[in-house]
Amino acid sequence: MNRHPAPVRHATAPATRTLLACGVVAGPLFLVAAFVQAFARTGFDLRRHPFSMLSLGELGWVQITNFVVVGLLFIACAAGMRQVLRGHPGGSWGPVLVGVFGVAQVAGGVFVADPALGFPAGTGDGPPASLSWHGIMHGLAFAVGMLALVAAFAVFARVLAAAGDRLRARFSLAAGVVFVVLGGTGAGVGDWRFVAVAIAVGWSWAAWVAHRLRSPGPSGRPGRR
Repeated sequence: MNRHPAPVRHATAPATRTLLACGVVAGPLFLVAAFVQAFARTGFDLRRHPFSMLSLGELGWVQITNFVVVGLLFIACAAGMRQVLRGHPGGSWGPVLVGVFGVAQVAGGVFVADPALGFPAGTGDGPPASLSWHGIMHGLAFAVGMLALVAAFAVFARVLAAAGDRLRARFSLAAGVVFVVLGGTGAGVGDWRFVAVAIAVGWSWAAWVAHRLRSPGPSGRPGRR
């Protein structure tokens, strides 16, 4: 049985590096656009309102575009990950999960959430009386995307561990735990600020993984410098 680390191939092809760069950009792009809107949109309260509700109202097109563009960037990144990780432990499921995560974000933009909790202006200060079909689809897309991301934390920890990078493998698992704990806490107590921080952790982690695969160190392992 071979117990030696299996180095991950370099992302040397320009096309592959470009695809991975899409993932590097995607996370920060989503976070900057979402947080700027959260503090700029009248009536939006990050304690009560999830980022999804930014898709509502006259300026809702900004967040819709944010979801769709970032989702497409992560789908492109998944294709680049597949090129780099083909034949390695986790090399099949890792890119698939990132691709599903990207598709879920596109769907989250196409199918908008329902107005609720006083947002946008003129909406009743409570949950919607009934869920629309697009609101249901939005919630389903959110759930699928979050499950894919949680699984991706573990799969990429395996990728890094198999490459001999156990420190970063532990970091990947720790980031996953933080993501789940913060997201679960926010959903449990009804404070979306916790969820916003969880999203910052998750989307930043995804960008970090793309960067590590795009910029391997001299050993050929992702991110070793």
